[in-house]
Amino acid sequence: MATGVPGATGRRVALVCPYSLSRPGGVQGQVVGLARSLDRLGHDVTVFAPVDRDEDAPKEFGFVATGHSVSVQANGSVAPVAVSPVAAVAALKQLRAVRPDVVHIHEPFAPGLPYALLAARDVPPLVATFHRSGGSLLYTLLSPVTRPLARRLAVRCAVSEAAAATARAALGGSFEVLFNGIEVDRFAGVVPWPTEGPTALFLGRHEERKGLAVLLEAWDRVVGEVTAGPSGGPAPVLWVAGDGPSSAALARRHPESDTVRWLGVVDEAEKVSRLVAADVLAAPALGGESFGMVLLEAMAARTVVVASDIDGYRGAAGGRAVLAPPGDPFALAGALSGVLDGTLAGGSAGRAAWLAAGAERAARWSMDDLARRYEALYAGVMVGGGS
Repeated sequence: MATGVPGATGRRVALVCPYSLSRPGGVQGQVVGLARSLDRLGHDVTVFAPVDRDEDAPKEFGFVATGHSVSVQANGSVAPVAVSPVAAVAALKQLRAVRPDVVHIHEPFAPGLPYALLAARDVPPLVATFHRSGGSLLYTLLSPVTRPLARRLAVRCAVSEAAAATARAALGGSFEVLFNGIEVDRFAGVVPWPTEGPTALFLGRHEERKGLAVLLEAWDRVVGEVTAGPSGGPAPVLWVAGDGPSSAALARRHPESDTVRWLGVVDEAEKVSRLVAADVLAAPALGGESFGMVLLEAMAARTVVVASDIDGYRGAAGGRAVLAPPGDPFALAGALSGVLDGTLAGGSAGRAAWLAAGAERAARWSMDDLARRYEALYAGVMVGGGS
């Protein structure tokens, strides 16, 4: 179902995502974005993933639903995965009917179709990308199974050194360290969401490891510091997007007000528009982030980033984010206030240069460039290469 111009090396590629496309998430975004880029390169792409509502199924490339999802605790988060063996077997049958030249599995040891592919015989070459960073109970408990199954993978990729280290410790073997891609063009020419004053944006699931509780505590101080400043302008506003197990409790402690707006889950178009409009993206995660994708998206949107000083974020930031110690609301408040009052992130005089440098850095993670890297790996597998 490719809409790009087929080339001489165009291939049938199956992209497998274990997480429901009905829920926003980093892996889901990577799979859908990669599918679009591969399509433009002339490949015939079909995505296999769970969906929970028919309207969430992508229309711009081939798609096969692999069941409905349930919420499973994983890596300090909640993963929306399809766990039905019946659905996995049915999806495997549909994948075989597509007759792909190569199958690219994201998070190959997540439940559902990924495991079915690893256990199946007579399937095309399997390329895997590992996203998870930090300790994994799943890997530990299933190590007698996962190590032998990992030998079925023709190529093992990871989105960062941290993700590669996690997978290597659990599975052994070598990994091609690539990156998460950004669809940079999607941030160009976007109409900014209307704002009334200095605005910060939080994007992410409302759970402990994402640090939203720390941000909300810090925001009370930010409001006091910025409104007490010499400018005398409107009070700053925090947009809180997403939802999760902590939403209700946090909203009770920090209810909707002139300075805190609870948005709920926003679609991709609204997310991009709000990113472009915000003065600062707040990314206060406490840990467990393999790669700061949201930081780079903010840079592509020419929005200043204030983030926790953790491995996954530090590497992505490359000196173009204001970093604060994780879990410290006082330091986070100081960083946010410094950006909003113009004393940090290049200051008033250097802000434009800071934002331009951030956008240039984000462009290095172009999804189209990532697709070409994968394209070369697919070709290597097809001619007997791989690792």
